Amino acid sequence: MQILERGFRANPSFDLVLFDRLDPRERETLADLRKDPDFYGILRPHPGDTKANALGVKSVDRETALLFLTLREPGPLPSYMRSLVGDGILRVVARLVADAILEVEEDGSFISGAAALPLFAERRSGGGERGGRLADISLAALRYAQDLAEDDALMLSFRLYGYNRRPLTPAWKRLLPKGESVLAWLGIGPGGARRQLLDRSWERTGGASAEWWLSWRSRQDGDLSGGGATWKLYVSPVPEALPESFGDILEALAAGRAAQFKVGADALGILRADKIVAYFPSFERLATAAEALETRLSGIPAQGVPFTSEIGGDGLLSWGVDPPREEAAAGGGESWRLWLTHRLARALLSARSVPDAEPWQFALDRVRLEGVDTDTWTPGAALWTRS
Repeated sequence: MQILERGFRANPSFDLVLFDRLDPRERETLADLRKDPDFYGILRPHPGDTKANALGVKSVDRETALLFLTLREPGPLPSYMRSLVGDGILRVVARLVADAILEVEEDGSFISGAAALPLFAERRSGGGERGGRLADISLAALRYAQDLAEDDALMLSFRLYGYNRRPLTPAWKRLLPKGESVLAWLGIGPGGARRQLLDRSWERTGGASAEWWLSWRSRQDGDLSGGGATWKLYVSPVPEALPESFGDILEALAAGRAAQFKVGADALGILRADKIVAYFPSFERLATAAEALETRLSGIPAQGVPFTSEIGGDGLLSWGVDPPREEAAAGGGESWRLWLTHRLARALLSARSVPDAEPWQFALDRVRLEGVDTDTWTPGAALWTRS
């Protein structure tokens, strides 16, 4: 850990602002962050500094604020950090340098972001045999996104999120204009061949996402209110194969005691890679459902959901895990894939201005520091339990 013996400094492009000293509009925008008892305030780029503005506003907790204030004068890391963080200090410091909150000394100057992370990271390419087909699709998504003429992080995140979607053609628009047509197409509308199978185990739900999704809850095991992480199983056949396989999907999800599931509500939703998502309160129940699906859906061609962890090797089934509600409320993300694509997009943009950097590689390195295995897109065991 010789890197930790170098000099560090707080990034001089940022101003540290206590939450109480923000203007009322900013406090209202960031109100949810106060649900985190350790929240301190924000790091805000200096106005008019084009380079600094590319870094974006960053929320910080009390410990990060103290470290930032301590290192306004360049120097070694304070000794209290080692006792506070313990064996995880290298990863903590690497994240702070990757996000340009701190800068590390290199050849007489201070660097951060994509230029500095190779000093900390064990670089791997991502994808390949270990990751399977979905890892290769995810890597292709990153390489595609880094070349887009898009400088808004949120819009770039949505482009990553939607990667591997099938094109919305006039034929699909005519076939599946909205909800009732999808129900009939799947055989679960009134009088449909699979309607009794659906009603036996599932009851329809609504909610804020009803415009985009058709959703159901298990009649026996539909409770997800325990407050822990929500495990998600993605079922991704090619759109043309969905009607013939939907009865088998219903049976397998019921056998695996899925709590809830949803299907895209129109042609646009059916053409997305993550067209069917099932929810579970534990990984054990998800694995049971996945095993039942593998048996029933053998030979069904797959589309494949990027930035999810593959089950079975062909991309038909994969999984992820949403952050607990308190993590999401504190800025942790809306879902597993959005949590990832938001971070990947910011990393891609921050690396664009670094000479000789490969933004896609920096993006992989950055989310790996969060505990994500980017060879398989598997969340680490401690991802949502880290302090």
